[in-house]
Formats: sequence, structure tokens, C-alpha cells
Amino acid sequence: MVEAEIYVVDRGHVRTDVNRVIEGYRRATASEPEPELLVGDGPVYNLLIDHPDGVILWDTGSHPEAGSGHWPADLYDAFEHYDAEEYPLDDSLEAVGYGVEDVDYVLQTHLHLDHAGGLEHFAGTDVPIFVHEAELKHAYYSTIHSNGSDAYVLEDFDHDLNWRVIHRERERIFTDLDFLHLPGHTPGVLGVLAFLDERTVLLTSDEAYVRANYNYDYELPLGGELLWSKPHWRRSLRWLKDLERRHDALVVCGHDAEDVERLRGTFD
Repeated sequence: MVEAEIYVVDRGHVRTDVNRVIEGYRRATASEPEPELLVGDGPVYNLLIDHPDGVILWDTGSHPEAGSGHWPADLYDAFEHYDAEEYPLDDSLEAVGYGVEDVDYVLQTHLHLDHAGGLEHFAGTDVPIFVHEAELKHAYYSTIHSNGSDAYVLEDFDHDLNWRVIHRERERIFTDLDFLHLPGHTPGVLGVLAFLDERTVLLTSDEAYVRANYNYDYELPLGGELLWSKPHWRRSLRWLKDLERRHDALVVCGHDAEDVERLRGTFD
């Protein structure tokens, strides 16, 4: 166990059709052939892990100009980060008592537009940026080829960055912090299993966007374009469940508001 603190860095909220988050959330039936769709929102946040080995920033959130042309219009229409400009990375870090200059390491769970939009703050620095090999390849591929995924913005990550590429399924870079390769949502999602003095924490990132993707009663896949591979997603989910059981871990899903508040309360 390691003595470390986790701070929730608020970055606003993304609004989208719930069918994108939970496969088949609203379905047509014979009695209701045209069901009313539901739009919901979820938190966008980063984590600041003050660890004996250094200060680690977990993701860098959306670019503050997401709604002002930084995101392609069709993507912003589908995933509206309506308050991104109110939560720029530097101001949000200051709200928890840190500055960008205090960050020693960045962990990019993946490079989607609501997770990688603050990487520009680390361009031209020697701050290591951890990312999985499969994610880095897929992100670049997706921005130049129609067979890739839509939710990447090249300008988010195509900087002079000190990439530190993760290759294995499980890798320990920092004391009692394991990086976990969780393909499914994207090819290279990284989760974190943190053995902390407070308690063991399992950060799923967007392998489980919300609790309905994770909970035993549901285990509903992400919908549509948010799911790169359902077979990979199910294997990653089984692994997470096993880790939760083995270590009695506090599970935190990627955009679940209740999970975020539970994590915040654990370290208050």
C-alpha cells in the first residue's frame, strides 16, 4: 500500500443520446414504434494523484474551445461539452491547489476528444505522457483514415510530447499503481489499479462509461460508435470484475456522476 492522495479535477459535462452510452437503452416496440429518445449528461473530470513518486495527472479532459470550432461540428453535435470553456485545465488544477507546472507525469487513459484536449499544456516539455501503444496507433490512424474511429481530434495529441508508450497488458510504473490494458471502448484504454492506504481503487476509464455498463445486474455494452470491439470489451470487463473481487476495490467508472462523488468523498 502507498500513501497517496487523489483529487477530482472537475472539467464540466458532456451531453449525448443515452443510446450511445448504453446499447439499446431506448428501443422501438410494436406498442411504441417511435419511442422518445433520452439525452443525458455526465461529468468530465481528471484526477490529480499526489504520489510519493511524483504528481500524476490522469487524463487532460476536453479542449476549452470544444464548442468554438476545435471539435468538428458533427462531433460536437453528437457529444456536446456545453461548459468546456468554464473548466480549462489550468484553472481546474488551481481549484484543487495545483498548477500545470506541478505535474510530473500524465497518464492518458485514451486519446478521445474529451480526454486528451489538454495535452497542449505539455508540448515541448519533458513531462512523460503515458499511453498504450495500441491507442497511439489507433488515434493517428483514425484521423487520417475513414476506417478508424470518429472521436479523435488530431490537434489534441499531435504535439511535441514526451510519449512513454505502454506495451504490456499490466505494467507497474509507480509504486503500487498498476496500469491495465482494457481494450473495448478503444483498442488502447488504460485503467489503473491503485493500492492506496485509504483503500484500493480501480479506475475503469471508459471501459465502463457508467454503472449500467459495469454492474452485475446489467453489464450493458456501450452503444454504437463508443464501442470499438464488443468481444474485447467483455473480456476486459471480466478482468475488472476479478480484480474488484480479489482486492475489494472501489470501482470508479469513466463518466458516472455518483462514482465521481464517491471517490471524492473517500479522499476528502
